[in-house]
Amino acid sequence: MHFLDPWLRDLGLATQLWLPATSISIFITSAVLTFLFHKVIYPVVLRFTNFTPTNLDVSLVRAFRRPLTLGILVGGIYLSIVLPYEYTLTVRHSIDRVAGIVGLILGILAASGMVSALFTWYYDEIAPHTPSTLDDRIMPMLRRIATGLVYAMGGLLVLDLLNINISPILASLGLGGLAVALALQPTLANLFAGTYVMTEGVVHSGDYIELENGVAGYVIDVGWRSTRLRTWTNNLVVVPNSRFAETIITNYQGPIPAVNIYLTCGVSYDSDLALVERVCQEEMDSLLESDPRAVREYGAYFAYESFDDSNITFYLFIQARDRIASFEVQSELIRMVHQRFREEGIVINYPMRTINFGDEAGSDIDDTPGATTRRTGGRSLFRGATRPSPETQPGREAPASNIVRGDGADGPDAPGPDAPGPDVG
Repeated sequence: MHFLDPWLRDLGLATQLWLPATSISIFITSAVLTFLFHKVIYPVVLRFTNFTPTNLDVSLVRAFRRPLTLGILVGGIYLSIVLPYEYTLTVRHSIDRVAGIVGLILGILAASGMVSALFTWYYDEIAPHTPSTLDDRIMPMLRRIATGLVYAMGGLLVLDLLNINISPILASLGLGGLAVALALQPTLANLFAGTYVMTEGVVHSGDYIELENGVAGYVIDVGWRSTRLRTWTNNLVVVPNSRFAETIITNYQGPIPAVNIYLTCGVSYDSDLALVERVCQEEMDSLLESDPRAVREYGAYFAYESFDDSNITFYLFIQARDRIASFEVQSELIRMVHQRFREEGIVINYPMRTINFGDEAGSDIDDTPGATTRRTGGRSLFRGATRPSPETQPGREAPASNIVRGDGADGPDAPGPDAPGPDVG
């Protein structure tokens, strides 16, 4: 005897012909409740959540909308099948198992939606206000991992409801995980190195960096497996994070975008050094005042550096607002200083070398008609076709210390310090 029989007898529905009608009525009632919940009750609840100071409750309510709606409908279907009819124990057990599996699946969907809503809420509301960009990059991956774990645990529970022993599956997952970890060792190395790079926060998208091996370019993206650079030739360079984390990196955007310009030059030893300093300082000050690409607050600095072979070397030191501006500011500074040097008569010598001989050698060279002088490679080579040889000048020998052997214009057969040759002084 079914427990609904007294109730059905009072209503005059005790005959078997009314049982399908009862089942359909229960199903229609659940469908109406489902429609009311989805179209009326749920929007009212969602409207109340707009008055709270946080959007977390809004995200959670939206995540539960579909599972709850389907749960009401599935519950009505279950009741419409179970209540009006009497079943054997085996059939009833099968119906309960199917209903439990469907309910578990809906619970898994609700749990995964809740986890995804939590991570999405943090990514949208909290991460933009934190000083680090690590959470911006790691939250999407953590959301996928957490959602995957929810589905995996739910799948194991479903298998358990189907009377499938999950212990061998867990053991296989352990051994399989170890094998997969060994097979994916390079990928995992890049993954953890990517986590390290993101955690450090020293490289960001848009930065111009240079690696230890000479590779340089703008950072397009720092991913979990690799970091992508765009070179100045507009080519793409993909650097695995395992190598990127171990190399030496020069970031031209840090610690601030401003870039210092160190420009060296030299003037002749005959120049007025006080005039040179004044001219350079005036040109740097003029550039700082007129060019917005230069950082005026940083100032301009001049100093002499060294005595070199042909010039007295000095340096100019200013700052540009960024790396691109540094090229333009340096070019403009070179143009301005060069033009002012020409106006002031300040000479920048070409590379040259002067060789001083003794007075006797100098008088012989000056008095010998037809002697020619050529300057090659920074040294003077003399060839005198009409000069008398040591044999035609009794009692004189060519001083060996003033003869140079080399592979210059005269070739490898030019006279050396130990070979006889023309008398050059």
